[in-house]
Amino acid sequence: MSDYKAPLKDMLFALDMVREYNQLDQVESLAEYPADFVATILDEAGKFAAGELSPLNAVGDMQGCRFIADGDEKGQVKTPDGWQSAYQQFCDNGWLGLALPADFGGQQLPRFVSMPVHEMWLSANLSFVMFQALTQGCSEILMHFGTDEQKAKYLEAIITGRWSVTMALTEPSAGSDLANTVTKAIPQGDGTYKIKGQKIFITYGEHDLTENIVHLVLARTPDAPAGSRGISLFAVPKFRINEDGSLGEANDVVCSGIEHKMGLHGSPTCTMNYGDSDGCIGELIGAENKGLMAMFVLMNEARVSTGMQGVAFGELGYQHALNYAIERSQGAHYQTGERVAIVRHPDVQRMLLSMASQTAGLRALGYSISAWIDLSEQTTDKKQAAMLRERIALLTPIFKAYATEQGNLMAGTCTQVYGGMGFVEETGVAQFIRDARITTIYEGTTGIQARDLMFRKILGDQGVALQNLLRQISSDADQLPAELQELRAGLVSAVASIHGQLRTLMEMAGKQADQCRLHAGSVPMLEAMGRLCSGWQLALMAKLAQQRVVDGNDAGYHANQVALAKFWFAHGMPQIHSLLTTVANATAGLSEFDFMADR
Repeated sequence: MSDYKAPLKDMLFALDMVREYNQLDQVESLAEYPADFVATILDEAGKFAAGELSPLNAVGDMQGCRFIADGDEKGQVKTPDGWQSAYQQFCDNGWLGLALPADFGGQQLPRFVSMPVHEMWLSANLSFVMFQALTQGCSEILMHFGTDEQKAKYLEAIITGRWSVTMALTEPSAGSDLANTVTKAIPQGDGTYKIKGQKIFITYGEHDLTENIVHLVLARTPDAPAGSRGISLFAVPKFRINEDGSLGEANDVVCSGIEHKMGLHGSPTCTMNYGDSDGCIGELIGAENKGLMAMFVLMNEARVSTGMQGVAFGELGYQHALNYAIERSQGAHYQTGERVAIVRHPDVQRMLLSMASQTAGLRALGYSISAWIDLSEQTTDKKQAAMLRERIALLTPIFKAYATEQGNLMAGTCTQVYGGMGFVEETGVAQFIRDARITTIYEGTTGIQARDLMFRKILGDQGVALQNLLRQISSDADQLPAELQELRAGLVSAVASIHGQLRTLMEMAGKQADQCRLHAGSVPMLEAMGRLCSGWQLALMAKLAQQRVVDGNDAGYHANQVALAKFWFAHGMPQIHSLLTTVANATAGLSEFDFMADR
């Protein structure tokens, strides 16, 4: 099986487009990171991803994590061989805190630099690096909502990797519906709270990589209002922390088991019990009953990170499928009749380009979102900052859900290119399907993201954010050169169709009879938007590539970038119109079908 190799040229080209399109070099704080500087960082990250993390990916899949059920080590979790050494190198090299403040041990690089590095980790070994997004998101929670004392207590230890951190949301009776959270937080009169309850599906909830684990736990105080309005957030360390920062006694935080999962075997997914012996102490982060507001900082970070996991699986699948297609001889060529490598068969080429074009478009979209986050934090123009936040909010559920759905499809396409050999474990590509499957589920399922898009992001602001985005895409389409007019036509047609659908959605919004259609049509609406955004980003890259072809700048490579965009506009964009037809007729059959019949 071929190892992962960082696609540095593709990453740098996508970053070139993002940098030029968003005029990042005109923002003083971002101009400090020129292309050659970023290229050096990506080169070093690529070496670590390919040399250290990728070889451990199959090890983690085969060995998995081991839960100790009895004896002196009862409740402990052992990670796969090589995990501890790789984790120490990861932290020593400063990769963990790449986009976190230097004041607390981070590198303080902008998001548009850290995002492609993160993509490499995800492609090379997703199981290993799942703690990285948790570190980023949880650190941001503490920076936004923690007191100065809490920042001093937790942040440096977390950002440098001495301690790890979890997000403890899900309970047996409260999955995605956090309003049903029942974990208790009882005030002790000294500013601390006794925590009592159980959380499930906690990523890296217990492991042997760090000396301490800090759990950010959602819980209810005794007088909290019902529902989501009554949830608070607490920091609950595995070991209590003394005043001098040293570790004290165990804090009654116990792992009672790990999940036996379809994939991601190297990442421990834990059931955590808090306060079984009535001795679990936590401290409030932010204000009481405002826990969800704080947690959404992490959840939004996690949704963008999860979207990049879809990109990572697309890249990983494409690399393996391409290498196999070049090496594997099978069948007669449709013109010459000679036995050829399967890469010369048009249908195999179609599959390969479907993966390559979709990965390229989604990579650019992920990098663009990261750049917009940077710009929203750096600009002094309040109107521009508001517009950027509006766009980020609109695109986050689209990117999370659509990219992960496509990541699953691309993992399947990779297996299809391999044929029967893709179905046996020795080639390694079956792992991609098993590992990718969860990405559409955690951090909010595709249906949850689609409902967020439909009801909060589109109908919630009367379509203003979506209309602004469509206007931007139309404006960009008008600026495409004559050589790319088929791309312009595709964008104009898709934007017009979505505009028309938006008017219909707005008319339906206030009618009770149409609510079912809005719910049932939300996923195809999200997919239509995902395909449009992919096409938009590919068109922007094709514009840059076409100019470089004209200039004679690596003409072969850049001609391929134009070809990718043309392929997507022929094979991916037309489905937007059929998806919108589905949105308009989404309730067909739902009211007639009896799901309880013959039970």
